[in-house]
Amino acid sequence: MKKETKQQKVYKGLKKRIIERIYVPGQRIVIDQIAKEMDTSTIPVREAIRQLESERLVVYRQNVGPVVSEVNENDYSDTLRVLALLEGYATALSAKRFPREKLPVLKDLNQQMKEALDNIDILHFGKLNAEFHRVICEECNNQYLLESVRDTWNRLDSIRGLGSMLYSLRVKESIKEHTEIIRYFEYGGSFSEIEQHSRMHKIRTAEDFERRRLNQMETDNPVG
Repeated sequence: MKKETKQQKVYKGLKKRIIERIYVPGQRIVIDQIAKEMDTSTIPVREAIRQLESERLVVYRQNVGPVVSEVNENDYSDTLRVLALLEGYATALSAKRFPREKLPVLKDLNQQMKEALDNIDILHFGKLNAEFHRVICEECNNQYLLESVRDTWNRLDSIRGLGSMLYSLRVKESIKEHTEIIRYFEYGGSFSEIEQHSRMHKIRTAEDFERRRLNQMETDNPVG
């Protein structure tokens, strides 16, 4: 196994802190402090920050330095709808070649998601959800498509992070829809059926977010 470089170690550590909201949007990232915490020089830290900047997790501000990117809710909805198209197609491709020995992995992840909801652990639920779709999409046998899906996942992370998902009835519906995806993989279905089901799985999440966002705006700014 290839040994992880210092830059990769710092990158993963910083990204985890940003996605899990240990570092909040707008927070300054102090390079010397990070280097000291991670027992390295400032060079790997600067390289890691440049990579995070390319993923839009970090931005540079004049006279301030690197800071965690602000949340953009419009970008979240738009990006999720694009991901619906990409993941829908990737899932339909994967269904035709998905290894049967990996079906228990999908079932186990979905069961763990149920348990995470029972424990009101939305952060863990988000991580499991991401892993569920990663396992599926990695079997699509289209490298460019997979790279596009990964780039879009990274963009979503930069917008809201795994831990910002609000609890709603949608998360329970999502688990049921995962069960249907597994059923397609196990017993078969047409390409168009699988693509449409997977695409609408993400579209419904976007619609749910938009409804909750509108309700929150109306609550914050009541008329009359």
